Amino acid sequence: MASPLILTSAYRCPEHPEEIKKKKGGTHTQGIAVDIRVFGIEQIRLVKHAYDTGFRGFGIANTFLHIDLRREPAKWIY
Repeated sequence: MASPLILTSAYRCPEHPEEIKKKKGGTHTQGIAVDIRVFGIEQIRLVKHAYDTGFRGFGIANTFLHIDLRREPAKWIY
């Protein structure tokens, strides 16, 4: 049985508090990123599925997963 994906962040305008801190707008301001509330083993499953479908940017935190469609692969831990 599939479970719902709970998005905690998607598109952000350039004036969003998280984006103002950056020298250059991030993937959220480009409309190519989402943060999804997911925990534990489900994060691993989602990373594999996202990678298999073309996502290349992955940020892993305790309570969410960032995925994006950047061209060059990147990964990080929050």
